[in-house]
Amino acid sequence: MSQLSETSGVPIASIKYYLREGLLQPGERSSANQSDYGDEHVKRLRLIRALIDVGGLSIATARSVLAVIDDPETPLGHVLGAAQHAVSNASTFEPVTEATNGTRLVDAFIESAGWIVASDNPGRMGAARVIDSYERIGQPELAIIPEGYARASELIARVDLDWVANSQGMSSKAETVIVGTVLGDALLASLRRMAQENRSCEIFPNSPHKAVTEHTEKARS
Repeated sequence: MSQLSETSGVPIASIKYYLREGLLQPGERSSANQSDYGDEHVKRLRLIRALIDVGGLSIATARSVLAVIDDPETPLGHVLGAAQHAVSNASTFEPVTEATNGTRLVDAFIESAGWIVASDNPGRMGAARVIDSYERIGQPELAIIPEGYARASELIARVDLDWVANSQGMSSKAETVIVGTVLGDALLASLRRMAQENRSCEIFPNSPHKAVTEHTEKARS
């Protein structure tokens, strides 16, 4: 186990915890107090840490999505659902119990876009709550789904699912769905922040972001 810890960069205490919690499969017993671990354990540990440290999943949620990856009989549609719910465990995505203006607007958008979306999709719930919140805080002009957001979302979904389609084998496809959804959310949020700063520099000549960038470039030169 000490070699596994050294190779993976994961502390021994954490490895033992993942073993107890069922996130990591036991090694092959070689003696009464020693087990052998292989490359698959190193890969699994790195996957676990990525889901927890970068993706922000709890131990319980990570265990549930890893169980989906480990089950070759799970249809890809169910894998995607598990991944979506894994990254949608905040109160924003909880079921909407009654019709609101947000749910009506979201459902109208889904119909006009021709999308196939289940009523319990966490994205439907989240979008409705966001729109309702815009209205409650006196920002009704934001209580829409911009056409640009819709186009960008379709493009992103196409890229996501093309990655899955190009993966070899069901296990690889399932892992791609989980990792792409969990870590992809963090990547998209990061890209949005950079793009916003870039756009602010384009349309606001005296943008503080632009001033900081220019100052940094002068310092480097």
